[in-house]
Amino acid sequence: MRHEIKFSISLFDDLILAKRLSKILKHDKNADSRGVYRVNSIYFDTPYDEAYHEKIRGVDPREKFRIRYYNSDTSFIQLEKKVKIKGLCKKYSVRLTKDEVQSILDKNYDFLLNKNNALCVEFYSKLKGKQLMPKTIVIYDREAFLYEAGNVRITLDRKLRFHSNLNNFLSLSDISMDTSDEKTILEVKYDEFLPEFIQHVIHLPNCHWSAISKYAICRRYE
Repeated sequence: MRHEIKFSISLFDDLILAKRLSKILKHDKNADSRGVYRVNSIYFDTPYDEAYHEKIRGVDPREKFRIRYYNSDTSFIQLEKKVKIKGLCKKYSVRLTKDEVQSILDKNYDFLLNKNNALCVEFYSKLKGKQLMPKTIVIYDREAFLYEAGNVRITLDRKLRFHSNLNNFLSLSDISMDTSDEKTILEVKYDEFLPEFIQHVIHLPNCHWSAISKYAICRRYE
């Protein structure tokens, strides 16, 4: 289980923080020359939007399922289950192929039972039993900074946007996407402790913790 703290910050504070962090921490190795990469996720929910409403009400514990890839690279796609319990987060993941993801979008789920993976079996059972279905595509540009001690990961997520044409999930570079929020979402994730010098670096005046959900934001705009 990991700690996860989120803040909604202005573009001005984003600029200040990015400069500070770039001087002391390493960028994610998968980023481009600017230290940025695009995150593309398709989120699943029940017909009654159970995951969405549980997030809004702050239900504990809660979970959500998504499929994610980065930039335009569909050679690396993951099914992810994110669990939140008493303020701590845990993420489970398994690789999927592009064809397998397309099968899920086409509502052909049986292959999940043959993958010999507990997460795939659970996802299958909830696709069938709880009627999980794709709800929206969430896209944003991420600049990530890493610090090995404490497994600290700090991300600046910008240009949050969504798209409701679910059939285009695997070819997002070919479609236009709606802008939904002008602010940057700052996320701070760590295991047991957050080093004091990082606490000082990320401190911003009038910046307070917020229970932000990119999925919930996009669903509201949608």
